[in-house]
Amino acid sequence: MRSIFSLLLLCLSLLQADVQVQGSIENTSQYYIEIPSDKNNLNNTLRANIEAEYTKDDLTLKGSLSAQEDFYDLFNDPTKETKRSFVRLNELYGTYEFENDQLLVGKSIRFWGALEVRNVVDTFNPQDLRSDVFETDKLGVWNVAYSHYTEMGEFNAIVKFYEQDREMAAYPYAYYFFPETIATLDLNYKSKLVSEESRYRPSVYLKYAASTETEYALDYAFVYENGYDSQRYYSIDLTEDFTHFTTQEHAYLVNKFSMFNTLVVGATLFKMEALYTDVISNDINISDYYHLGFGLEHTLSGVYKEADLGVICEYYYYNTLDQDKYSDLELFETMQDDLFVGLRYTFNEGNDASVVGGIIADLEYDEEVYYMEYESRFAEVLKINFDYRYINPSKNYQTAFNLLGKHERVSLKIGYYF
Repeated sequence: MRSIFSLLLLCLSLLQADVQVQGSIENTSQYYIEIPSDKNNLNNTLRANIEAEYTKDDLTLKGSLSAQEDFYDLFNDPTKETKRSFVRLNELYGTYEFENDQLLVGKSIRFWGALEVRNVVDTFNPQDLRSDVFETDKLGVWNVAYSHYTEMGEFNAIVKFYEQDREMAAYPYAYYFFPETIATLDLNYKSKLVSEESRYRPSVYLKYAASTETEYALDYAFVYENGYDSQRYYSIDLTEDFTHFTTQEHAYLVNKFSMFNTLVVGATLFKMEALYTDVISNDINISDYYHLGFGLEHTLSGVYKEADLGVICEYYYYNTLDQDKYSDLELFETMQDDLFVGLRYTFNEGNDASVVGGIIADLEYDEEVYYMEYESRFAEVLKINFDYRYINPSKNYQTAFNLLGKHERVSLKIGYYF
């Protein structure tokens, strides 16, 4: 709790300076109706976020911080502790604008992709392993980026400098997917990343994105990367004294080719994401692979008063090219042959209220995820988010959801935004 109060004091001090400040305080309460008996069946998480921005002429400086406190981490009880509490620097960077160019230096977060359920090409920032697996919570990365703007689009050359360790929540948390023990010995997660070369080996990205001004609005983007892959794999090793097992992440080098596009035809939005990864390191475990995602969303306007109804359908396919190396199961890939069918109901009453939900069906491993999420805003500064999720995992294959176990939850998030 101290970290959250410190963040609020920082916010108050910045408000006294010539700096634009915004942020939020959010409380998330989750109850698990069905969950493995040795995991916490509820959790309450308090989080504060703050963003500060300073602009003078063509120079902009921006920083953002997050502080999170999980209820169970307040007590000295290792059987309940989740290790989900932290203070984290999300972004700290500066940009300088030229006539048709921009230079960015620092720690930043980027968003790539177009699909609803999963952005398969969103590979620049790693996800925080202490967060809810159904929410996007990215870690900022240190990089320098040069951007050149044209009438129709932009070109980016980006160099990422560093591959970072990732902390993971402890076993009692619902979304810790490793077993607690193997053959009666404890299994402990080590956060130190094992990298093919130095973790300071740069990863280089070249990106081009543009739009067309035709009858049908087309947005498209292409990305090439040479560096460390966003996909990671885990090793499990027995310690030298034979007292327990350890598991940790491994990073390897690739050439990656990605693209994501959207096309608007009348009331229908077509979406596509695709990537191909050529593994160039000497690692014998990982195969070249590709990942595809196709989707469409058709909007029916004015179905009830001002409300709109969107019908969404998406399909994802992941495949490795060498069957003798790690498979999608060993890499914990959850969207390898999956179909999503859902609805989005937007009230259009001025409070950003919407309901979205549907079913994600794994066509290969016979498992389903059902979800419904409602979000709304009150009095400009209060937001409420309610969601329900039910996971019916595969009974015959050791998928990531099978490792989590059968799962049903309800969640309520209330946030104050300033």
